[in-house]
Amino acid sequence: MSNRFKEIINWVEDIKVRNQSSASALLIMKDNKIVLENYNGFHCNSPISIPVTRTSKFNVASSRKSYLGLAVAFALYEGKIKSLDDYAIDYFDELDEGLLGKTTIRHLVTHSHGLNETDNGSVYREFEPGRGWAYRGINILMMTNLMKNLYNKSFPELLKERVLIPLGLQETSWETKENERLVKVIDNPDKEASFKLGYSSDGSESNLHVTTREFAYWGNLHLNKGNINGKQILPKEVIEIATQVQNFNNKNIDLPQNGLFWYVQDFPRINSEIGDRVPRGSYQILGITGPTILVIPKYNVVVAKMYNKRYNYGGNNYLHYLREFSNLVADAFMG
Repeated sequence: MSNRFKEIINWVEDIKVRNQSSASALLIMKDNKIVLENYNGFHCNSPISIPVTRTSKFNVASSRKSYLGLAVAFALYEGKIKSLDDYAIDYFDELDEGLLGKTTIRHLVTHSHGLNETDNGSVYREFEPGRGWAYRGINILMMTNLMKNLYNKSFPELLKERVLIPLGLQETSWETKENERLVKVIDNPDKEASFKLGYSSDGSESNLHVTTREFAYWGNLHLNKGNINGKQILPKEVIEIATQVQNFNNKNIDLPQNGLFWYVQDFPRINSEIGDRVPRGSYQILGITGPTILVIPKYNVVVAKMYNKRYNYGGNNYLHYLREFSNLVADAFMG
């Protein structure tokens, strides 16, 4: 193992211990080859649990947004959505026109829509579209439903047909039943972890489970703009739509920049999860349980990191830890 990766491994393991995650995994790809693969811990925090291996499937939580983002990119490329600047009301006529106002598809995929939901499911507006940035769930559900309406199938079905099967990815799935390969999720370290399953595999719930290898391969597909082993699995324009900065007219330079849900590095921003030493054009996605994909095109590098603990980085410190991790990766390949 190269000394260049020791600091990254130590960091990942330190966070695992400090935040009481029972499992961790780290995989680094360089020039389309796996150069580091490290698994540690167990599927659960109970005294009897099986070790984490390359066949363990982690719940990747909100990282599933990158899968939805690719489906939205297909819809834009194929003209099912004419433009990111189309008004949302043209696609969501079941929602209140006054509430949606001038919200566009662009606002929905870059977290700048300003919509939120109460506990009873009623929708309200936090800020005018394009005038702020907030990480909410309503836009994800809206776009998930829109994909189903546009393609007459769920976006996981669309991706399975167009991407997963052609790539031979068989360890990426929305799980509804318990099985021994699934890593449980820790909500409270003082209580036993549990399976995070959904009632459906239609992409509407956070029940996407992926092995660390296939999580990295997902990032590598994006790095190579849809071309794997000389074969163009999907049009490169689809990847470019998903991974280039799509925010528009946001004058607040502290706010993150997004592609289709991916966080994209243009220049370092105070509220971005990507570190200041990470090259321009890099992009990242993460979930609340700790899974992260970091893609650095300048270095031809993809990193997949897994944990199984909610709020893994702890309260208000999570941005600091995420920036620190991405900077460590960038440092390992710089120069």
